[in-house]
Amino acid sequence: MLVSSGLMIRTFQGLIHVEPGFTAPAEVQTFHVHFPPEMIKAPERLVRMDQAILDKIETIPGVSSADFSGAVPMDAGAESDPVLVKDHMLPGQPPPALRCFWVSPRFFRTMGIPIVVGRDLTWDDVLNKRPVAIVSENLAREYWHGPSDALGKQIGGSAAWRQIVGVVGNVYDDGTSKEAPATVYWPITDSAVFLDHPVFAIRSARAGSQSFMNEVRQAVWSVDPDLPLSVVHTLDHYYRSSMARVSFMLVMLSLAGGMALLLGAIGLYGVIAYSVSQRVHEIGIRMALGGQVEDILRLIMGHGTKLVLIGVAIGIAAALGLLRFLSSLLYGVKTTDPLTFLGVTIVLVLVTLLACYVPARRAMRVDPMVALKYE
Repeated sequence: MLVSSGLMIRTFQGLIHVEPGFTAPAEVQTFHVHFPPEMIKAPERLVRMDQAILDKIETIPGVSSADFSGAVPMDAGAESDPVLVKDHMLPGQPPPALRCFWVSPRFFRTMGIPIVVGRDLTWDDVLNKRPVAIVSENLAREYWHGPSDALGKQIGGSAAWRQIVGVVGNVYDDGTSKEAPATVYWPITDSAVFLDHPVFAIRSARAGSQSFMNEVRQAVWSVDPDLPLSVVHTLDHYYRSSMARVSFMLVMLSLAGGMALLLGAIGLYGVIAYSVSQRVHEIGIRMALGGQVEDILRLIMGHGTKLVLIGVAIGIAAALGLLRFLSSLLYGVKTTDPLTFLGVTIVLVLVTLLACYVPARRAMRVDPMVALKYE
């Protein structure tokens, strides 16, 4: 239990230092807008209305950028779809399933996702349905050895190839505990699925405040007073939610480890205390024959330390056999991490010394005359 807790603590420490691929998520406000069903039949009108909403939002004081998309990172809204990669297709092999986002211009600026090479999408790309796409850096390296080499390459399908015009940084859409998925970003007009309920995102230092959302609602309703807003969160909400599984396991294992340590200390105290009670006369005779209190202390503490070292050896052997079931939850640390095992051993030794000290103090106070009378 203690080793499991230590490994989860090391994992959590590693995860909070992993850059998720976007910056300052607490400064990105997100919300959904739902358009009436009759508007879905006119996608161009929907896009124009989305544009009008963005124009209104960007007049709000403190807003530096805004966009709309089918999903935002880590909200579990993005899909993985088969994508053809030109000149990398094998006969009889299915195309790779890649993470797909449908986005508007300024999506990357709003999210804080860096553009490595190339350019962002433009409104000309979106409104005129230009055959373009943007890919993540890990996808570019997987198929073309580098971001620059990916520019101008084509992906999509045999009937509608799209040219890669930009490469952006990797985003840990599944959470920082997993590898960043290879991702393709399409112009949002390429999918009618998201046009009726897009996710708007706004970068502002005021994100998350009620007063800011009141102004955002007024901006949206100035375009259409009947549009409902829902699922109002900051990007930081999704980022923290992605850490919830690891955090929960950390808390549970820490509680279990703490209880195991407490019960172990109580048990060890009981064993040593009982041993001392059985050796009172022996200890008294030792002291009557010239033994020093330091010798008695060393005797009792040595007995306790021997017990815990045997327990540590057995525990390490058991942990090495069982921790493989925990490996899927770990990040940046191995199940055989030496620092964790060393730390747990030190903690156990310190707790042992503390648990042994009280019985040892009692043994040091044994009156030698008691033992002599007994003999």
